Amino acid sequence: MAELPRVPPEMFRFATTERADLHTALLDVLGAAAERLEPALTAGEVRDRLRDRGWYAPVGDHDLTGALRQLAGWRLVEVVFDHAAGFATAEEYERRNLRYALTAQGEAAHAGLRQTSATLASATSASGGALHTAVLDAVADRLEELEALLADPDPGRDRRVFTCLRELECHLDGLRRDTVRLNGELRRLLRADGAGVGTFHDAEAATVAYLQEFVTGLEQRGETVARALRGVAGRGVGVLHTRALAGADLPRIPGTDLATPWLAARAAAWAELRQWFDPGLDGGTGDEGAGSGGGPRLRRLQEVAGEAIVALLGLLDRVTAARRPASGAAADFRALARWFATAPAEDDAHRLWDAAFGLGPARHAHLGHADAELVPAGTPWAEAGPVAVSALLRSRGRTERMGRTGRVRDVAALRAERRARAEKEHAGLEAAWQALATTGSVRLSQLGALDHDTLGRLLDLLGRALAARPDATGLRRAVTSDGRVEVVLRAPGDGAVAVLRTSEGWFRGPDYLLDVRSRGARDHGRAEGA
Repeated sequence: MAELPRVPPEMFRFATTERADLHTALLDVLGAAAERLEPALTAGEVRDRLRDRGWYAPVGDHDLTGALRQLAGWRLVEVVFDHAAGFATAEEYERRNLRYALTAQGEAAHAGLRQTSATLASATSASGGALHTAVLDAVADRLEELEALLADPDPGRDRRVFTCLRELECHLDGLRRDTVRLNGELRRLLRADGAGVGTFHDAEAATVAYLQEFVTGLEQRGETVARALRGVAGRGVGVLHTRALAGADLPRIPGTDLATPWLAARAAAWAELRQWFDPGLDGGTGDEGAGSGGGPRLRRLQEVAGEAIVALLGLLDRVTAARRPASGAAADFRALARWFATAPAEDDAHRLWDAAFGLGPARHAHLGHADAELVPAGTPWAEAGPVAVSALLRSRGRTERMGRTGRVRDVAALRAERRARAEKEHAGLEAAWQALATTGSVRLSQLGALDHDTLGRLLDLLGRALAARPDATGLRRAVTSDGRVEVVLRAPGDGAVAVLRTSEGWFRGPDYLLDVRSRGARDHGRAEGA
């Protein structure tokens, strides 16, 4: 049956007095000295080390010795008399011969102080409520190693059994602490207090992403740990603790039984391990701390994480909806109503009305008096007469003045001009093809003088032919875009060069063999030959 933990009533009284900061600094100095294996410190050594622990205020001898005596009165500090030292005055007695060290109760208070500081610091840090799946992997690894060690009866392996068991318990303690911190962090996030909307939104989004990653594969890791736990239990938990006790090599003090409480602590840690991963192991009922439904605590942790993800996602939706500005006519009218309600004066309300609904009288600078000569140019608006404004100017942006319909343009001359231009271009094209037409293969240099347009047509034909792939006989064939003219081109075998002259210059290039003819004429010739 679990016993209620009891704390001596004066153990943490040092943190509730007016000199709590000085008492805390003194305990920290003496605790650090104990960690450095210094048996005790004099009052002067304590004063010299206060600055190293964060205490910078000056402390007199009277205040220092008074604070140390008060800690001794609470059984946190013990006063040791150094018989080897000499003294001449009472002041030297206090400074040289009295040494101070933490008692067992003082060490516990110092450990509680450090644990409190670490817990508060982790609660405000970015990773304060983080659970690490690596801890579960480490627990499984240590259990598998313990199973392998128990399979080896060599007593020389007992020391490793002890260290492996302690590592396992340390991982379990870390899992328990991280679970408590995560639970508190989730409660704070769900309350949504003490943070700005933007900061809260970012923190919740990061927490949801972390929880989703943590829950993924959690069940599989739990099954791995439970399987390894059953493997160790199959070797015998009593055998495990007995060999770990032998490996711990506890001191043998006459009249003192250190083994019994040590084994009880190991049994309690093993029971907690069962409750986390396999409550039904070794006949356990799984009722102690297993969570709802009597299952493993890890399963309950997975359920809590899933519920937290759903709750945080819902809260994120509400926060996002609250941050999104309202839209729609109803929201606009509500905002306008608030502006009317907070208008400083009636004139301000009228100006707001005019700006919102545009129902005030309009002034249009482009409209003038019917007889502009009757109104001088320098007449102010307030003194000028009214100007008639059409209703269409407000609704449609134009006046009622309608101009006469424009005359339809006569395009007969334009059509005739375009027809004559097309006929001229067609005639020029026909003349060019007739000038380039050949009755067989001729040299390019045999074409003689050409006009500039005809040379352009010829160069277009040559470009098309050169772009075509030659056939087996080395001929290149190409046709114009309208398919009326075909050119057959063969490269000169002798490397001759042709020069063609026009009215605007001359062209120089290879003296190709070419045959240019109309495709219709070629087809007609083939028909007659048939």
